[in-house]
Amino acid sequence: MVECHFAFASALGHDVSMTSAVPPATLVRRTLAEGVATLTLQSVANRNALSLAMIETLQGEIDRLRTDRDARVVVLAADGPAFSAGHDLKELLAHQNDADKGEAFYSEEMTRCSTLMEAIIALRKPVIAAVEGVATAAGCQLVATCDLAIAGDKARFALPGVATGLFCSTPLVAVARAIPRKRAMEMALTGDLYSAADAERFGLVNRVVPAGQAVAEAQKLAAAISRRSMATLALGKRTFYQQIEKPLATAYALAGQAMVDNLAFPDAAEGIAAFVEKRAPKWEDK
Repeated sequence: MVECHFAFASALGHDVSMTSAVPPATLVRRTLAEGVATLTLQSVANRNALSLAMIETLQGEIDRLRTDRDARVVVLAADGPAFSAGHDLKELLAHQNDADKGEAFYSEEMTRCSTLMEAIIALRKPVIAAVEGVATAAGCQLVATCDLAIAGDKARFALPGVATGLFCSTPLVAVARAIPRKRAMEMALTGDLYSAADAERFGLVNRVVPAGQAVAEAQKLAAAISRRSMATLALGKRTFYQQIEKPLATAYALAGQAMVDNLAFPDAAEGIAAFVEKRAPKWEDK
């Protein structure tokens, strides 16, 4: 059964039959400044839908970032009036005419989408979503998957699948790990649009800034984080996601071992010495 990743364009008054004519090579713009890599979705024509091509392009960028030593923190942003409206409706509906009624295509797309979300979590570098406009269905899932999120005050968020008869099950995997369960179920059961203030209150985003300033604020935050030891941040991020869903005793065991491992890092010795000596640390990042 295909789960809910449908774009919410129809409910927002846009032509759901529209699909992106942008070639895959230009679906995502990548810039790098002061250790911050900014990935900007630029498929404005279909509201930055997570088509299979967009998923593959984002996956390629995440794969590149794993070995790019110049990129220390990642900001994920988008052009146009939507951060992402979810999967491309026209692309999904077109495959209903396949011999298997689209089952093979749907399975591939959902698997690749899940792989992308897992890759963001597995990336050693922090990822910050900068949200302007709407983030719905799989677009909301993408925001929830990022380690941190900054939203412009006009941003809106929704899990709208219930309106089309397809419950947002896979988006809920990420959303329910980012916000309280009852809030997540409220979003999924109503399909309503929630404000940036609601998203901050729920815990879906870290903070709200004036509209148009989300990218700048996210990049400012990313630049501050990039000055920390990358080896320490990588261990900390991995441990956080390993322990967060575990029983208490297991979580403490994982976190305790991570602290032991961390204390063996050259950067830990340097950081402690720098603190005691009241000087700036010089990280080896290993």
